Amino acid sequence: MANVHSWLIDDSPASRMQARLGRLYRICGALSRNPLAAVGAIIILVLILTAIFAPLIATHDPLKQDLAQRLLPPGGINWMGTDELGRDIWSRVVYGARITLVIVVLVAVLAAPAGLIIGAVAGYFGGWIDRVLMGITDIFLSMPKLILALALVAALGPGIENAIIAIAITSWPGYARIARAETLTFKNSEFIAAIRLQGASSLRVILGHVLPLCTSSMIVRVTLDMAGIILTAAGLGFIGLGAQPPLPEWGAMIARGRSFILDQWWVATMPGFAIIIVSLGFCFLGDGLRDVLDPKSGEQH
Repeated sequence: MANVHSWLIDDSPASRMQARLGRLYRICGALSRNPLAAVGAIIILVLILTAIFAPLIATHDPLKQDLAQRLLPPGGINWMGTDELGRDIWSRVVYGARITLVIVVLVAVLAAPAGLIIGAVAGYFGGWIDRVLMGITDIFLSMPKLILALALVAALGPGIENAIIAIAITSWPGYARIARAETLTFKNSEFIAAIRLQGASSLRVILGHVLPLCTSSMIVRVTLDMAGIILTAAGLGFIGLGAQPPLPEWGAMIARGRSFILDQWWVATMPGFAIIIVSLGFCFLGDGLRDVLDPKSGEQH
């Protein structure tokens, strides 16, 4: 174990793989020393495991209705009670973790790379390309995210797929701005000039050197944005434009439970707690990653 530790923290790695593993090891170590980041990582890990093993964790069929068991309070059989159709809320919250995880992952996969490429291209080339791309970016940034997402979903039609597309379209401008700012800080640096002198094309410079250098700040921003993505998806589900019944989406569950909020509080409160906890988990983890990956902080050393 000591040999592995020494190999990972070696200041003169013998290979690129050793350097990458060593950096990952230092990042994990720094995160473990940050209590809030560790809590956030645990929450996200629990979310992932819950989504993967939902059939084993859920105690009931999340879609099965039993009107004889409707609006039962939390108890030994129904841990979080039942809803207005007699469905077990615990099981629906567990399966709702799958929907939440799918939404945040797909939005990140769609929006972050698009914003990263647009911002890097704008910052690297400058001139009219920068003005055009950043002009389009500013147009999207000038619109409130939720309002724009509502308009897009209303145009595309309700459903989880359209909600993911709408949220992704509203999320990429922030990533483009960050990537452009990062690119401007080093596009005229000596190592970029040396790469150009070696005959590298602009495409090779952007893909091989500019984009990787923007990745750290992008990871932090994506992690911090996960909470907003979850809340936007829940908001769309709340007004009926997100995941459609009978899917156990947390926002839609809150919407159906608002009619019983005074007497049967658990119907809306339990999925609300799930949204809050998962959002806090992403915020805590994002703050920890920002401290670790920020080159000015020096904490990763």
